[in-house]
Amino acid sequence: MTVTVHQAKTHLSRYLAAVEDGEEIVIARGKRAIAALVPLRKGIARVPRPRVGETLDRPFAVASESLAPMNDSQLREFGL
Repeated sequence: MTVTVHQAKTHLSRYLAAVEDGEEIVIARGKRAIAALVPLRKGIARVPRPRVGETLDRPFAVASESLAPMNDSQLREFGL
């Protein structure tokens, strides 16, 4: 099935349901095909989403001087 960009935006949920049933949908701008909605292949590992408050990266350290107040010279450099 081929749909326009406008149709894809308007009916995305409907087209995703069709893709879940195995259908492939081509999205066209004008008469030119630009993308395809296809079912994911079996065996593609889905990356679990982090829980609220959970981080995926390693913790990092912030140097204490980064949070220290600026002295008069530094304030002048920033025009303050």
